[in-house]
Amino acid sequence: MTVTASTYPRPVATGPLRRVPVQGRSVARVQRMLDACAGIVDEVGYEGLTTTLLAERAGVAIGSVYQFFPDKRAVVQALTQRNLEAYLGRLADRFTAAELTDWWEGVGAAIDVYIHMHRTIPGFRTLHFGDVVDVHLLDDEQDNNAVIAEQLAEVLVAQFDLPDTARLRFALAIAVEAADALIKLAFRRDPDGDDAVLAEAKTLVREYLHRQVAAPAPSV
Repeated sequence: MTVTASTYPRPVATGPLRRVPVQGRSVARVQRMLDACAGIVDEVGYEGLTTTLLAERAGVAIGSVYQFFPDKRAVVQALTQRNLEAYLGRLADRFTAAELTDWWEGVGAAIDVYIHMHRTIPGFRTLHFGDVVDVHLLDDEQDNNAVIAEQLAEVLVAQFDLPDTARLRFALAIAVEAADALIKLAFRRDPDGDDAVLAEAKTLVREYLHRQVAAPAPSV
């Protein structure tokens, strides 16, 4: 099966918006708020973000912020969901463009996309997928990395016709946690990401997943 952006499941979190924008101007206004949020958290962090500063940076009235969002956490949650959608869309493009023969190579591509977004997407390096704010920002019942691992499992099952097993999902949960920790370390060591640490992260995850092909199924 060929994966496209439409193949991916949508983010599972309940929407943070008070009101879903319908008209083009409202949609554009909300996107400006999210863009402003991304820039602000890169500059002053989540703690420095305020709805007043957000309104000023986005060029909207403070009432417009509260028309769509109850508080700054909801704005960050919406930005995180947008980032997740962008991540899955970029991964779809990567799978379409690359010749990937094994599913663990697909995980390597997922790591590459994640690193690229850290380097290029405003706010992403600060927020990641929301864990700096709340480990349950994407979903009320699962932590953020668990959501990413599940989304990645869906993608790999579709792309490589893998059996959707508990073993696969367990292995991907471990891989996501390990990769996330090492990527964060790389960007703490170097604002652009320490290439040596990033290379080790990819090697570690690839070798771990390759071993899972022949390893006994874990008890989960």
